[in-house]
Amino acid sequence: QVQLEESGGGLVQPGGSLRLSCVSSGLSLDSHGAAWFRQAPGREREGVSCITSTVMEESTHYINSVKGRFTISRDNAKNTVYLQMNNLKPDDTAVYYCAVGASSLCRLIGTMNVPMDAMEYRGKGALVTVSS
Repeated sequence: QVQLEESGGGLVQPGGSLRLSCVSSGLSLDSHGAAWFRQAPGREREGVSCITSTVMEESTHYINSVKGRFTISRDNAKNTVYLQMNNLKPDDTAVYYCAVGASSLCRLIGTMNVPMDAMEYRGKGALVTVSS
């Protein structure tokens, strides 16, 4: 049974940083695309970032609003994907979800709104609140 568990959410002031973690059990993340999605109150869920599998040349993808502030990475030894979020803004307030699926979907994040339901596995989410 595959499980994805997010952690690292919380309350942070504008301009602050948080690092989200997604640990996978039952599935090797290095052979899949791994993405972060978010859903803010009253807004559609959106793909934020994705890292493709290491089977082919690894690449990372971001939506424009987080480029230069967020960094996605993967630790294969820990079977964990991270999202380092710097210079956080109130608009970043959302529930953040980890999802795993095809690298072909991963590469579309940042160019179109990829539905999270298209990803094969999804976590339960972690709340990030950016507020003073």
